[in-house]
Amino acid sequence: MASGADLVIERVYISVGTNVDRERNLPGGLRALRERFGPLAVSTIYECPAVGFEGEDFYNCVAAFDSDEPVLDVYAALHGIEDAFGRDRSQPKFSPRTLDLDLLLFGSRILREGKLVLPRPEIDRVAFVLAPLAELAGDLEHPVHGDPLTAQWARFDGIGADDLQPVAPDGLVPPEVGR
Repeated sequence: MASGADLVIERVYISVGTNVDRERNLPGGLRALRERFGPLAVSTIYECPAVGFEGEDFYNCVAAFDSDEPVLDVYAALHGIEDAFGRDRSQPKFSPRTLDLDLLLFGSRILREGKLVLPRPEIDRVAFVLAPLAELAGDLEHPVHGDPLTAQWARFDGIGADDLQPVAPDGLVPPEVGR
């Protein structure tokens, strides 16, 4: 455990998605994140088509929390939550998901460690990642190219730019999680 002088608290942003039993898995995933990491900020929830395969539409959002844990511990905890929701890692990369928790940003870190890449490349490429991230952290500058996320979203023309449909949060964001 770090001493108070060594304690560094980072803002962490997670993409949350599901296209299997969405009305159960999205709120359950947010609740599990809250239980594991503490208070969350949660973006608008969007419904959007599956990307890279034919399948049911996804619910996607971004959740943010503060953490003093090592990045690899947070990454492992996210995998544990996915596994608890029945994530089948033997499936192809582009396939239905009970729960998909992707680490987007961990403070301003730039990192490549095995399959973990920070910032996550999808921030620059996929609307269902960038739009809710810009909503929660619009003034934040992308750690690699330095553009504020709102500016990046304003000029975005990548995957799904016209496909985001906001979903009413009734029942999807548990009251203890907040908005």
